[in-house]
Amino acid sequence: MRRNNAFGHRGRRPSAAPCTALHAALHAVRSIAAWALLLMLAAPPPSAAHDIPTDVRVLAFVKPEGEQLLLLVRVPLAALNEVDMPLRGPGYLDLARADGALRTAAQLWLADNLTAFESGQPLPRPQVLATRVSLASDRSFASWGEAMAHLRAPPIPVATDLPWKAQHFDVLLAFPVRSSTGLFALEPRLARMGLRVVTALRFLPPGGAERAFEWHGNPGLVVLDPRWHQAALRFVREGFVHILEGTDHLLFIACLAIPLRRWRPLLVVATAFTVAHSLTLAAAALGVAPQGLWFPPLVEWAIAASIVAMALLNMLGGAAHHRWMLAFAFGLVHGFGFAFALRESLQFAGAHLATALLAFNVGVELGQIAVLLVAVPLLALAMRHLSERAAVIVASAVVAHMAWHWMSERWAALVQFPWPAPDAAAAAELLRWAMAALVLALVVWAADRPLRRWMRAE
Repeated sequence: MRRNNAFGHRGRRPSAAPCTALHAALHAVRSIAAWALLLMLAAPPPSAAHDIPTDVRVLAFVKPEGEQLLLLVRVPLAALNEVDMPLRGPGYLDLARADGALRTAAQLWLADNLTAFESGQPLPRPQVLATRVSLASDRSFASWGEAMAHLRAPPIPVATDLPWKAQHFDVLLAFPVRSSTGLFALEPRLARMGLRVVTALRFLPPGGAERAFEWHGNPGLVVLDPRWHQAALRFVREGFVHILEGTDHLLFIACLAIPLRRWRPLLVVATAFTVAHSLTLAAAALGVAPQGLWFPPLVEWAIAASIVAMALLNMLGGAAHHRWMLAFAFGLVHGFGFAFALRESLQFAGAHLATALLAFNVGVELGQIAVLLVAVPLLALAMRHLSERAAVIVASAVVAHMAWHWMSERWAALVQFPWPAPDAAAAAELLRWAMAALVLALVVWAADRPLRRWMRAE
């Protein structure tokens, strides 16, 4: 009879080979991990050349000249983070060996990311005519003439000790064109140069006034000297998109529409809102609105308050025939909000400011009509399952809840700004606005009766 061995099993003692193999494998894994850690610690840190800068400012001139569209650009060298610059010593740019890297940077970062158009047709890829490194203290980009003279001046001596990240890089590009009087546009894609990229560009048309632009990130297609119809199409689109993306404006329109389901009153209410915000939008665009830092947060708070007020009015059952007057009054406030959103875009209108403002308001009106075309049938469908009064109260309560939170948050932001001093200038400005409000109130009062009669005629 076979006895149990020391391991409690019958027969022969199991082989030690599996345990030995397991220990060897664990030892090999530990050795590999130790060597990997040692190599990581011994390896040099990644090159600082690939750090992405936080703030980048790009300066540029565009000038049609003969059969070329010249583009002169200045960017910080630190923004060219995918090109390995030849360095010497403790991080100085080696100017004697930098030409090849600078040409590569000009091609990779600028020529590949700037597309020009003539009369709507894309131009061939630009040719790099000249490059140079400029000192951080250089101010030659104040004008086209100074910048070109600096570009053609003798380069910095190669023995100069230049911390490369602190310097500028100037590039002259040329696009072939049919005529210097063509209709030109530019599509820059420079946003990846840094976390926040601001571009300041000046267009110098032949025989015309200089036109200045400034934008953040990638602006899309920039028409440098737009015709009136191009400005109109651009701003109709902007107005339409803005009303669809503006949640607070959409909720206000919803509050106006909730108690109304007949199209004639809805059209009057939406038009009154558009006319009112057109007036204040134009006033803000022309610089008539208050300029204090307190004014934008006050307007944002008032927009939220207007939504709360309209929602509460719906819940309490306010008179529907006065709704167009409320839409007009609150539309004056919303117009200032539109102006803040439109402020940066107006530079793309060229010489057609009035056309751009009118087109933007047309886009807003079209967006409102599109919203109403969707919202009114949905409200009618909801009222099939709820009583009309209950549906109005539930929908208005949801809107009021959202807007109340906005109003509280915006009030907290508003109180951080000092109010204007109660001096003679502030009193005169207040008097002007009071007189304007009185004139508008008289116009609204005169229009109320005929509009109410027209709305009942449906």
